[in-house]
Formats: sequence, C-alpha cells, structure tokens
Amino acid sequence: MSALPGPADAMFRRALRVLVLRTRARQGWTRARAGLIPVGQAALAAGLAYLIATRVLGHTDPFFAPVAAWLCLGFSAQRDVRRVAELAVGVAVGVGMGDLIVHLIGSGWWQLTVVLFVSAVLARFIDSGPLLVMQAGAQAIIVVGLPAASGGPLGRWTDALVGGAIALLFAVLVPGDTRRRPRALGERGLTELAETLEVLARGMRERDASEARAALVRGRASEPVLEEWQTAARSARDLARVSVGRRHREELGRLEEQAVLTDRAMRSVRVLARRSAAVVAAEEPHDVGPVADRVERFAAGVRLLASDVGRGGGGLRAREVLEQTAGLADPHAVGSGDWQVQSLVMLLRSPLVDMLEATGTGPENARGALPEL
Repeated sequence: MSALPGPADAMFRRALRVLVLRTRARQGWTRARAGLIPVGQAALAAGLAYLIATRVLGHTDPFFAPVAAWLCLGFSAQRDVRRVAELAVGVAVGVGMGDLIVHLIGSGWWQLTVVLFVSAVLARFIDSGPLLVMQAGAQAIIVVGLPAASGGPLGRWTDALVGGAIALLFAVLVPGDTRRRPRALGERGLTELAETLEVLARGMRERDASEARAALVRGRASEPVLEEWQTAARSARDLARVSVGRRHREELGRLEEQAVLTDRAMRSVRVLARRSAAVVAAEEPHDVGPVADRVERFAAGVRLLASDVGRGGGGLRAREVLEQTAGLADPHAVGSGDWQVQSLVMLLRSPLVDMLEATGTGPENARGALPEL
C-alpha cells in the first residue's frame, strides 16, 4: 500500500491532532465540570479552617489547618466519612507527634526517624486503615522539616485538628448522593451473578463440564465485588443516619439487604455449578436441558434486577420473571425420575428465593412462589 502524498499526509496528521485535542478538551471539561462542586467545597473548607486558626486560635501561620481540610476532603463528590475520618486522624497524629518530639529533642535525620516510627506505630494502634498510617507518616516528615510556627509546642497539632474537624463536618453535612456508589456496585454484583448463571446454563445445554466449572470459577471471582457492595451500602446507610441524606435511608437499607441476599444466592449458585459439572461429566447421559432453560430464565430475571438496582428502582420488572421461573422449579416435573437432574432443580430453588426477596418480596411469599414438594 503506497504512502499518502506529502500534502495529504500533512493534512491527515493535522486533522488527527485537532481531533485528539478536541477529545481531550471535551474530556477535560467534563472532569472539570464534575469537580466544580467538590473542589469548591474543599476550597471553602480549607479557607474556613485557616480563618478559624487565625481568628479563633490566634496563630499567625496556620499551615496545617487548610492542608488538613484540603487533604481530607479530596476532589471526589463521593466522600466516605470513614475515609475522611482516617485522613483527619492520620494528619493529627503525624503533626502532633512531630510537634511534640521536635519540641523535646529537636530536628535532624535521627529525630525524623524517631518521629516517623512513633507516628506510624501509633497510627497502626489506633486503626488498621492504611490511609491513617500514610498520612501520619507524611505529616510527621513535614513537621520535622518545617520551622516551628506560632502557637506553642502543639500549635501545629491544633491547626491540624481544626482542619480535620472542618473536613469531617463538610463530609457529614454535604455528603453528596450516598446512593450512587452502592447502586453502581449493586448493578455490577448482580450482573456478575447473571453472567455466572448464563455460563452455567450454556455448560448444561452443551453438556460441557468445563463450562460448568468456569461458572464456578466466575462465581468465586465475584466475591470482592459483592463484599465491596455490602461494605459500601453499610457505610452509606451509616452516613445517612447522621447526614442530610437521611431521606435515602430506606433505599440504602434495601441496597444493603440486596447485597447480602445476592452474596447468599451466589454461594448457592456455586454449589449448583459444582454439582452440575459432576452430572454433565458423568458417563451415563442425563437430560439437563430443562434445567438449563430454567437457569437461563433465572439469569434474565437477575439482569433485569441489576438494571433496576442501577437506576434506583425497586425490582418490579424482575419480580415477574423470577416468580415465573420459581414456579417452574419443580423437581417432580423435571428429570423424569432422574434423581441427579432433580437434585439440580432442588439446588436452584434456594437462590431463586433469595433473588425474589431482593426484589422486595417477603420471605413467605418468595417461598410460596415455589411448587410444593
């Protein structure tokens, strides 16, 4: 293929550069627009911390007050109160220990070593969070390296306390939409369950034991997402108890419950996948096609639930599909007397009940959707 002529090649490269620049500019504007409010809040918190340290505490150079507020709040609209608290305590520990030890033994390379060691050990004693330890060490290093400021031996420590307190106050009073992250994680977690069911159904339909085992592996690999969903939902619900987002407590409680139910359903599906691999790999052929149909229906219902959770819905669309699927989970009607196939249907019943409960169906009604044994 011949190369483009000189002028044409130059025009192409110039057009490509313009396109790249426009794309980067558009992405940059999107990031800047999304960060206007959280950056403005962090800047305001830093200014207030500086104002309090100068006017109330009487410090002339309250360096650590605005620094602590700025570092603790960050630039994201999704502020976890625990994370802000970890950073605030970390800054306070590092600055406090640095101030105290420098006042007692001065500054230098070995004093820096002592300050860093003591600050990090104390931070580990207070909490296991890595952010706390990192901030404690970093602030201790800064304290040793900076000249002493006004306010006495613990002046910089009180500045850090002011900044951390202001940041924590902003995180509680202006938390943003606490539902966004649990919703996104819920959609991911439920999608993982749906995809695991789809892989399992394909393995059953094709009588491929490796596909069934792949579903088992996929189910195990989803554990971090499901754990993160539970943690995020619990943290958001705890924040809603003390913040202005109290009106979201009902949905956040539902998201936490859905996370627990989804994790339980995934564990049951993994048992089903393990059993399916053994049945499919058996020398004696088993008709697992009807079970695959029900697993596919189950996956379709879970996908609808994932979409509803991501949008903040209650799962009404998914409930109808899952109720229909539960009505077909009858071991007497599937397998024609083959107890191994019937055992797969039995294993399918428990996660169906869990997912029906995740749509808002009560436990008794969810169990009532299953055919009687």
